[in-house]
Amino acid sequence: MRIAGTAVLVAGTMLTGGALTTSAQAATLATPSIAAKGGFVMNNGTGKTLYTKGADTRRSTGSTTKIMTAKVVLSQKNLNLDSKVTIQKAYSDYIVKNNASSARLIVGDKVTVRQLLYGLMLPSGCDAAYALADKFGTGSTRAARVKSFIGKMNKTAKDMGLKNTHFDSFDGIGKGSNYSTPRDLTKIASSAMKSSTFRSIVKTKSTKQKVTTKSGGYRYMSWSNTNTLLGTYKGAIGVKTGSGPEAGYCLVFAATRNGKTVIGTVLKSTSANARASDAKKLMDYAFKK
Repeated sequence: MRIAGTAVLVAGTMLTGGALTTSAQAATLATPSIAAKGGFVMNNGTGKTLYTKGADTRRSTGSTTKIMTAKVVLSQKNLNLDSKVTIQKAYSDYIVKNNASSARLIVGDKVTVRQLLYGLMLPSGCDAAYALADKFGTGSTRAARVKSFIGKMNKTAKDMGLKNTHFDSFDGIGKGSNYSTPRDLTKIASSAMKSSTFRSIVKTKSTKQKVTTKSGGYRYMSWSNTNTLLGTYKGAIGVKTGSGPEAGYCLVFAATRNGKTVIGTVLKSTSANARASDAKKLMDYAFKK
């Protein structure tokens, strides 16, 4: 009987010790310090908030705006991803005028909607964004179609209940009222990730796409993803970089480990390396929560 009692006591001690160890680990899980002015992370499955820093402060978003551009395109009724769009001179002129990031689309080429989405999300092509806005907006002039498309972006944000998000551009090159927050952008990305097409695109490190030339021949377009987390962070599955004079360095990120997906945003970090480091810190923290 005494032996049995000792065994129980030992078992009890072990249980208590395990509980103490677990509590100690939880207590020492320090909240990470990031260079970015704003940050937010949540569990993508449950929607539970795991980290906040200025999460509801409105900031310029740079090219992370293009997540909404893609979401609006992919939500169109009867969308044909293989329909072709002829590249207009206006798109390349826009790139030159704004010194904008480019998918290097060539005037006269016929590029599918799916290919434009790759050009939008991997090299962050503002020419691809313009082509998509022109294609999926409504109106008799290009200006009217672009305005209509940006209206769809804002309606989508409103329908999602995002009170701190507004777009005045299709690509993030705003005119003073293109803004969102880490929390809102994360929600937009989480919603966009419900699309299998979107998920496939944003986890792609590089792609080579065959497009039709003006003369009826073909050429290959090669695009690499600006998101350095792909291939450098275990489980990374997206989502989108952004930068600009006002926006600083931004990154919307997501990763899956052991069946758990975390998704988040950092806005106005100090460099491309810092935004990646910020994201890695926040995901490491979120996976332990």
